[in-house]
Amino acid sequence: MATQQSSTVANTDAASYLDMGITLAINNWPALTLAVQSNWGGPNSADKRAWLCGAISDMIADRPETDAEDLEDVLIQVMNDEFDAVVDDESAAKVGTEIMEMRAQTGRGEFAEIQAQWDAWQKKSEEKAASMFKQVESKDEDQETDDEADEDDAEDVEMGDAPAPREKVEPEIDEDGFTKVVGKKRR
Repeated sequence: MATQQSSTVANTDAASYLDMGITLAINNWPALTLAVQSNWGGPNSADKRAWLCGAISDMIADRPETDAEDLEDVLIQVMNDEFDAVVDDESAAKVGTEIMEMRAQTGRGEFAEIQAQWDAWQKKSEEKAASMFKQVESKDEDQETDDEADEDDAEDVEMGDAPAPREKVEPEIDEDGFTKVVGKKRR
């Protein structure tokens, strides 16, 4: 019974690490990242990327004969169908190969490389967040400095009269009931 239980735990770990690896590979794919950031798939582009991660995971689990070429075909088709993007730079093949290598690693119980990629992803995300925080903080400080300078240099400036609003021109309708098109210069 203990052997069966440890086998189940190892399979769960392998599946979890493979899912994490698939997610990392797809999120690190520059073509898809550009498509998501540019909203080529519409406002729910990020959701489509998440769906793709799950679809690839399901495909590998449900069809053990899946290979890198199958994954490449799916990646290219999804980019075309969901993001209106044609990927012909061989990057889909690289992602497919990377996922298949992760599948082999997790099948052997080797999780260190995927864990290292995850740790690098986390570190990169934290650095990006810290950088964005510093930029926001810097803008706040600049705005405070500008506000103080504006208060020191404030002078009343005489504003002229506002221009008179334009008179609205009513459309001309001919005897057949059609609106006559008149150029701006003839009005």
